[in-house]
Amino acid sequence: MKNKKIKAIISALLAAVLFAISTPLSKKLMENIPPTFMAAFLYLGAGVGVGIMYIFNYKKEDKSLRLDKSDFKYTIAMIGLDILAPLLLMVGIKLGSASNASLLENFEIVATSLIALIIFKEKVSSRLWIAIFFIIISSFILTFNGKTSLDFSIGSIFVLLATISWGLENNCTKKISEKSTYQIVTLKGIFSGLGSLFIGLLLKEKIINYKYIFLAMILGFVAYGLSIFLYVRAQRDLGAAKTSAYYSVAPFVGAFLAFIINGERPDEKFLLALIFMIIGTIFVVNDSLIDNKINKFEL
Repeated sequence: MKNKKIKAIISALLAAVLFAISTPLSKKLMENIPPTFMAAFLYLGAGVGVGIMYIFNYKKEDKSLRLDKSDFKYTIAMIGLDILAPLLLMVGIKLGSASNASLLENFEIVATSLIALIIFKEKVSSRLWIAIFFIIISSFILTFNGKTSLDFSIGSIFVLLATISWGLENNCTKKISEKSTYQIVTLKGIFSGLGSLFIGLLLKEKIINYKYIFLAMILGFVAYGLSIFLYVRAQRDLGAAKTSAYYSVAPFVGAFLAFIINGERPDEKFLLALIFMIIGTIFVVNDSLIDNKINKFEL
């Protein structure tokens, strides 16, 4: 049981690192690909890549693991939210900085945990409540542009909306996470990607250089496909809230890469938000490492 949990923790951390590279590289690629198409090709790359993996593992897989009619509502919700979330994120990255967007992605912990508590009746420990408090403060700092007025960063707001969408999607995915991971990620990637592609065509977005489509799909396979695959596997043993907790390292890796890849420099506001986010993340990881059976809050 202990080895199983350690394996799940490693899967969640690796999923986080793989996803972290998507934000700075997506911003770079969006110099040549519009946001909606960028979201589409990221997910299509994930779906096609993991789909190919599924072909080689299909016969080895237990038939009882495949999705059935009872999983339909959660599968549809998962796909719908996976169309919405990356669209919001790509717009947020396009309008704002990649480093801010990376750090704000930790708000997904707040969204996932609160939705898990309110809708799906999962337990949230006192440590996680403290973490949520610090993450909200950090997100609040990053969302404002001005020091003296309520000047909201539009890019940051889009990123926050994306994290809320993913928070709900995480909980829907948890409901079917015992089923075939290959099938879940393939369906998620292909249908969410096609949905975003259709929206991009409706918006009449255009791509000038088509070679970037291939690069976006490769990024999608690595940063979304393999990341989601590992995330879903981790959820089986850790639950939605705790998997999201380990996933919290992704924003820090993403922000660091944004400084290198996008040439961004941290300002005072970012550094202040970073301090609060680190404190929140320490509580998150501490909560996940300790099975705290006392002092749980439950609706």
